[in-house]
Amino acid sequence: MATSSSALQVRDLRVTYGAKVAVDGIALDVEEGEIFGLLGPNGAGKTSALSAIEGLVRPEAGSITVGGIDARAHPLEAKARMGVQLQSTSFHADLTILEILRLYSGLYLVNLTDDQLRERLSEIDLQDDGGKRFKELSGGQQQRLSLLISTIHDPPIALLDEPTAGLDPQSRRQLWDRIEGFRKEGHSILLTTHSMEEAQAVCDRVAIMDHGKILTVDTPAGLIKAHRDDPRVREVARGEVTLEDVFIGLTGRAIRD
Repeated sequence: MATSSSALQVRDLRVTYGAKVAVDGIALDVEEGEIFGLLGPNGAGKTSALSAIEGLVRPEAGSITVGGIDARAHPLEAKARMGVQLQSTSFHADLTILEILRLYSGLYLVNLTDDQLRERLSEIDLQDDGGKRFKELSGGQQQRLSLLISTIHDPPIALLDEPTAGLDPQSRRQLWDRIEGFRKEGHSILLTTHSMEEAQAVCDRVAIMDHGKILTVDTPAGLIKAHRDDPRVREVARGEVTLEDVFIGLTGRAIRD
């Protein structure tokens, strides 16, 4: 059973694609009001783990509990408690931003007037862009809108797959502010990222994952303290040990495609 303060609890999660084991018996806990980062190189199993939690792929084994609800036994109830922002999101090319918001608020059974929808757009600095089409927005604007849509039903937990990938520094900081604002409203966030700067800036705790397994979990500062004397970490460090040094020391220097 999940604890009363647990927004998400994963136990012994295993995801396979034929003979390939993508997620190999991992355990995760995301507490209420926590921003939790899942780090790992390409192919580590992060997106497969997130997809299983979201209900997009069927795990071979394990349990997933969302706010006390068994997600495998009651998938619709669990999904209703999640907001999901995929790594790549696209919306209907011919719809305006306001039309997209009306569509998704309706799908989520959220009754919002046009004035309320414009108020939501003002929260992400798009109050003057309701008549634009999604393709006309910048990358940062698209990501902010995508996050707004994924949380328009006010879910207890948001699952974000590399939400700031490819954004410029200003757009990335704006999205960090939005994520932090969502947490301040009492929600939880599980995000994947390749950015050590992002992990340190926004995450309360992080897990480093590789080859389908969780290698270590702690606060960013706690990971640095726990692994600063690891010979693998010292070998790659240049001066004071950083979270990136810990990450590379534990997962290796090899480039993953």
